[in-house]
Amino acid sequence: MKLFCLTLLAMIAFAANSVLNRLALAGELIDPASFAVIRLFSGAIILCLIVLVRSDNRTSLFTCKRNLSVGALLAYMLGFSFAYVSLDTGVGALILFGGVQITMFAGAVIAQESVSRLKWIGALLAASGLAWFLWPTPDAEISLTGAGLMGIAALGWGIYSLMGRGAENATAETAANFALAAPFSLLALFALAPNVTFEGFVLACLSGIVTSGLGYALWYAVLPRLASSTAAVAQLSVPIFATLGGVAFLSEDLTLRFVMAALIVLGGIGLSVVKPRSVR
Repeated sequence: MKLFCLTLLAMIAFAANSVLNRLALAGELIDPASFAVIRLFSGAIILCLIVLVRSDNRTSLFTCKRNLSVGALLAYMLGFSFAYVSLDTGVGALILFGGVQITMFAGAVIAQESVSRLKWIGALLAASGLAWFLWPTPDAEISLTGAGLMGIAALGWGIYSLMGRGAENATAETAANFALAAPFSLLALFALAPNVTFEGFVLACLSGIVTSGLGYALWYAVLPRLASSTAAVAQLSVPIFATLGGVAFLSEDLTLRFVMAALIVLGGIGLSVVKPRSVR
């Protein structure tokens, strides 16, 4: 029961990132670049503090893998923030996690990992559901700019996750990635004139410290105790929580099209993580 509660709390933290980001941007409390910068710096601070109080905090800083991880983290953070200027909370989460699944599946193929027929079917189903949802209709048009930016975020988070597989000290690795990415994120401030209110600053700090920094630390704490398939299935709940948060805190609409697309995408992802039975 304790493991279940901790895992559930981590998933809620992931979903809360979408809600906090959209809440800050929809209310024009902060610009997307400043939100990403504050989120990265505040997350880096809390993660570094966590690492400092731990005895085992060794990690290599300047490696090719580290460079890829930092670049991917920046792509995720900036794409995520700018996408939520024009996307609803649940829509953004659906595009993000659908795209992450496709990215990680492609990574497995490139790495020549064994891919079962069921995983192929699941990945194609998830991609089809996402494509159908994003297809413009007279009744509901999805912002192509927002969807494209969230696609970049999905690519970044997918690559970041692939780079993190097999990390010996996940929390220290994450702290190093955040600390190195934070200074580079300052370049994004040249894209827009900074517009930061006190409320926007607080929301960005909450996202960076609580739902990103502590949320990621919590997730890495429970991850070693979960089977990989269980961990993947657990993350399928994030778009659902994000949508509920958008409805509750932002009065966003819950459309039938979104519900159907979410079921298709989540069903496809679910198929892709099911282990086929071995034939005896």
